[in-house]
Amino acid sequence: MSTHPNPLPTVGEIARRLGQPVHRVEYAVRSRRLRAAGRAGGCRVFSEEQVALIASALAEMDRRKGGAP
Repeated sequence: MSTHPNPLPTVGEIARRLGQPVHRVEYAVRSRRLRAAGRAGGCRVFSEEQVALIASALAEMDRRKGGAP
């Protein structure tokens, strides 16, 4: 049971939220050189601002390749 009301999301949680494969989220994190906000156990966690940056990066990648808007 979590004591934090809104825990910071991991890469997997971000992928689920955005409806994207984990490898695309990982690529967005690496290509934008985003540093995790912290660690929870062995997992990197990201702030909501970083989640928005990741979503924006994925949307930009889709636009560049002519994918979904």
